[in-house]
Amino acid sequence: MDSENQSGVPEFLLLGLSEDPGLQPLLFVLFLSMYLVTVLGNLLIILAISSDSHLHSPMYFFLCNLSSIDICFSTTTVPKMLVNIQRHSKAISYAGCLSQAFFVLLFAGLENFLLAAMAYDRYVAICHPLRYTAIMRPHLCALLILLALSLSTADALLHSLMALRLSFCLDWEIHHFFCELDQLLRLACSDTFLNNLLVYSVTSLLGGVPLLGIIFSYVHIVSSILRVPSAGGRHKAFSTCGSHLSVVSLFYGTGFGVYISSALTDASSKTAAASVMYTVVPPMLNPFIYSLRNQDMKRALGNLMGKTPPFMGRCLLAKTLE
Repeated sequence: MDSENQSGVPEFLLLGLSEDPGLQPLLFVLFLSMYLVTVLGNLLIILAISSDSHLHSPMYFFLCNLSSIDICFSTTTVPKMLVNIQRHSKAISYAGCLSQAFFVLLFAGLENFLLAAMAYDRYVAICHPLRYTAIMRPHLCALLILLALSLSTADALLHSLMALRLSFCLDWEIHHFFCELDQLLRLACSDTFLNNLLVYSVTSLLGGVPLLGIIFSYVHIVSSILRVPSAGGRHKAFSTCGSHLSVVSLFYGTGFGVYISSALTDASSKTAAASVMYTVVPPMLNPFIYSLRNQDMKRALGNLMGKTPPFMGRCLLAKTLE
């Protein structure tokens, strides 16, 4: 098959989740609803934390950043899909495709590191409560965020720059609803050994180390909680990290599910559908997990709703807690 270098690629075609024209309106309404819920829910979390001085602590500082990342993560993929459905188009430019792949890697990496930082915060709070304020100082929290941003940016930039060296065949169809790095590598006509090597090695390192940190933190957390003599004390300790553990399970569970799904099947449509579970669903559900399982967040959201016009406040609160 003829090939041409990257400068000659006019555009890629995102085939989306289905090529059935009858399903496009349903997909548009479904993903528009999910995107609006994601943005509204995470904005409410950010506003509630910002407006309540009782929540100005490291735990909620990280949660506020997580909500910001979730909004950006969804915005990277869903709006382009909605625009293409609305315009009855599947096209995305070469530059736009690489940019989308870059930002998907960036925000996925940021969420990965941030969940590890939140686990460390819970570890210090439960295992070293008397030293918590001394350890989790504002400059350390800011440093952790800066480190996560630096590593994630370097990782996304490395893979994106390596993709620039690839030549692509005349088949520019991507069986996905966004430009995923793995899909781009499959379309390349040139040798992708080095790209794949970097993907597996760097992803294993930058994904595995935070995950091991989370596991390490929770092993010590559970061990400390089990030594608490009273049942009430154990329940309170578990409740302080239950929301975070739910978010961690959702993020890594869906991520591993997509990986296993893509390894066991060659059906690109099934892989694309499975990818919804880690790119769209976790950002949408995270606000519900924290607002439903955390009494402080419920109180802050209630106070926030009280500052809005009565009718609007009741609607927003119902949307958040339903």
